[in-house]
Amino acid sequence: MSAPGWVWRAPPGWPQPPPGWAPPAGWRPSPEWPEPPADWVYWVPAPAEPPPPPIRIEEPSRHGLVLETWFVELAFLVPGVLAAVDVLVARVGGSGDITRFPTIVSGHPLANLIVGIISYFEVAAVVPLALLLLSRTGQGPAVMGLTRPRWVRDVWPGLGLAAAGYGAVLVIAIPFAPLLAHHKTLFNQIPTGHVPKYYVIYGIAIAAITAVTEETLVSGYLLTRLDQLGWDPKWALVLSLTLRTSYHVYYGLGFLLTIPLGYFLTRSFQKHRRLMRPIIGHFLYDAVLITISILA
Repeated sequence: MSAPGWVWRAPPGWPQPPPGWAPPAGWRPSPEWPEPPADWVYWVPAPAEPPPPPIRIEEPSRHGLVLETWFVELAFLVPGVLAAVDVLVARVGGSGDITRFPTIVSGHPLANLIVGIISYFEVAAVVPLALLLLSRTGQGPAVMGLTRPRWVRDVWPGLGLAAAGYGAVLVIAIPFAPLLAHHKTLFNQIPTGHVPKYYVIYGIAIAAITAVTEETLVSGYLLTRLDQLGWDPKWALVLSLTLRTSYHVYYGLGFLLTIPLGYFLTRSFQKHRRLMRPIIGHFLYDAVLITISILA
């Protein structure tokens, strides 16, 4: 019997045939060979073939890292920049229905809060991808300083970064005071609208999601990749600040006031490689401002 999936098995003491051999018609064993056992089974199922070896993933080349960095940053920046341009055009055009907390569920502020927080997570959609790609080249969360916050190493420095951002904005805003008073359209502010006081929760959630997203993508991921590609730290800082500023154009000339904090946050990661520091600093800066705007 010769059928697919079956192989011929020689009895003990007989020569082993080559793989795939089957007795031809009329074949007889040599009389010099020993007698096979009475219950010997000549045909048995063929053994399963071993699985093919896994395809080895080679280390990314410089060209591969360049393309990866472009794709990740564009996936994050394009939606943000386009949304910022839409807001700026709407504000300049006189639209009065743009607020920090958009109405998704009309007439139900609590439901609107919950749905609004959930929908805002789309801003952070690229963050898991960036962290995965960093881990594949040896920069896991622990290496990036994305760990449980520590008071001395993360929280206090984060407080200092937020305070430095407030101080720098106050200093820079002084020369622009006349423009702020007479040309308010040049400095667009997105109002919070008339919302209940418990919308502080909404604001804090937005601040947290924004801080994690921006610092992971324009500080942690981008600066790490530029360092691997051999960029000069000064030019890497300039590029990070330029990209960070690009999606704040809805402030009009007010985007200039976002540069100091962006500088402090970016330099913090460059110097200490502790991503949690700028995340905490960014979160505190935004959370305080949003809280004040809601409660005031």
